[in-house]
Amino acid sequence: MRVAALGDAHLGRAYYPRTTPDGVNQRERDFELSFEAAVDLALAQRPDLVVWLGDVFDHPRPTYRSYRVAQRALAKIRDHGVPAVVISGNHDTPRLPGTGSPYSSLADAFPDVNFACRMAYERFEFSGLVVHAVPQMLTVDATLEALAAADRGRSGDKANLLLTHPRLPQVEPKHSDINEIEVDAGLLRSDFVLLGHYHSFTPVLDRIWYAGATDTFSFADELDAKGIVVLDTDSGAIEHFPIANQRPMITAEPLKALGLGTDEVQRQMIERIAAAPPGAVVRLYVEGVAPEVYRLVAQEAVREASAHVLQVELRVDYAKISGGVDTIDLPAIGSLWADYVGKQDLVDFKRDRMRALGDEYLAKAVEAAG
Repeated sequence: MRVAALGDAHLGRAYYPRTTPDGVNQRERDFELSFEAAVDLALAQRPDLVVWLGDVFDHPRPTYRSYRVAQRALAKIRDHGVPAVVISGNHDTPRLPGTGSPYSSLADAFPDVNFACRMAYERFEFSGLVVHAVPQMLTVDATLEALAAADRGRSGDKANLLLTHPRLPQVEPKHSDINEIEVDAGLLRSDFVLLGHYHSFTPVLDRIWYAGATDTFSFADELDAKGIVVLDTDSGAIEHFPIANQRPMITAEPLKALGLGTDEVQRQMIERIAAAPPGAVVRLYVEGVAPEVYRLVAQEAVREASAHVLQVELRVDYAKISGGVDTIDLPAIGSLWADYVGKQDLVDFKRDRMRALGDEYLAKAVEAAG
């Protein structure tokens, strides 16, 4: 069988202040477009089965808008006559039992789709293949029990495919996340294993793969192509198909600002930002700049140079400030703050607003220190 797999889509994820002409957060719309493109790309491979590997939604209580995007995708898969299996992930599983899964209403609307979202192992049989689905659980022990049940439920006559959504210690994480369940890859016993949760397509062990996400979440995985995978259970071959024309995330050449004056720092900042492709998200490190130099940079001129891109993230590493006998060391506090905010679970808070407030307070502290 040819199995097309989609990893983390995170419908509803919204960040950066830009909006579309219709008033939708631009990054939220990007994630929707990437998900829709992933479904089309999967169906174009003429699969015998489509699987969604969890975190289709970014929250356990997705918006009506996100529901409609997922609903249209399931309708398209149904209209192509392809069976589907969907499991839940750490983001779209409620944190309290009894709250109810966001997939429940989709399961009612699409009775032919096989959903594993009830915090229990599910077994689905197809021609030549048995799918063992272990959705997100609330505890490691519950996950281990479900994986043991999947092991016991393996078929001796058909190929076995395990779907689950854990964090594996065999793969170095690029960021921390909420509600992670960590299990060793050695406990994933099946002929083939397809995993959600890690956002880059990654072979783990023999016949165990992370499928990756459908869009780029942060600069931690800016160089990794996002897309889908297709597994041939007859040959054991797997292929990653990247999605075309996604929004680029660019880390510009660092600006070595130690000893430079305001005019030169400003010129180089503008030069690097202007070189970015249209619509990109750009990260620029300004390293070793004197606080009194940086605060005189004309921010309006920098904003004008940034008009062609979606967002510029400035990571400013200030030079050491000497005063009297002591030396005040101001490391890359701004970068540390941005990294810290980026790793937090800020459901119901505006991440960009939190980051901007911190940057504002830090800038005032630097000015006071200067």
